[in-house]
Parts: sequence; C-alpha cells; structure tokens
Amino acid sequence: MNRQTKRLQERMERRQRSAAPERQAVADSARRASTQEKKKRTSAKQFLKEVRLELKRVDWPTRKELFAYTVVVLVSVVVLTSIVFGLDFVFSKFILHVLGG
Repeated sequence: MNRQTKRLQERMERRQRSAAPERQAVADSARRASTQEKKKRTSAKQFLKEVRLELKRVDWPTRKELFAYTVVVLVSVVVLTSIVFGLDFVFSKFILHVLGG
C-alpha cells in the first residue's frame, strides 16, 4: 500500500467515525475498491513478455556512441577522483601543519 492510498484510507476511517450511515457505505465501497486493486497482479510470464516488448522499443546506442560515452565516463571519473585526492592531500597537510604533527 503506497503512502497516498494509506492517507486516503485514514481519512475515510476518520470520516466514517463521525459520518452518517450512508457515508459509511461509500467508505466501505472505497475500501473494497482498494483491496481489489491489490489483487490485480500479472503473472511472471506476462511480466517477462511485457519486459521483452519494452526492451524492443528502447533506442539502443550504436557501437560508436557507446565507445564515446564510455570514454566520457572514464575521463570524468579520473578527473573527479584526482580533484578529490588533491583536496584531501592539501587539507590533510594543512591540518597536520596547524596541529603541529
């Protein structure tokens, strides 16, 4: 049960406590509808079939694009790692100098 459904159910219960009998019937029907939603599950076979269909619709990158994206990611990782290493080295030397280590 997601947060929104849970809040709706709590509101319905609060109203039910202070509402007239006809409102109680509306709350009961809403509760029944939410429990029927839970029962709507697809089988594993149907799920895998839908996944396969969805993967056919994906616009996959070409080999050239894939290589370019990989190079961009690797260069970015090396650059950011170097920056973090450099800052860590500078701050550690500074702290050791300040604290007299």
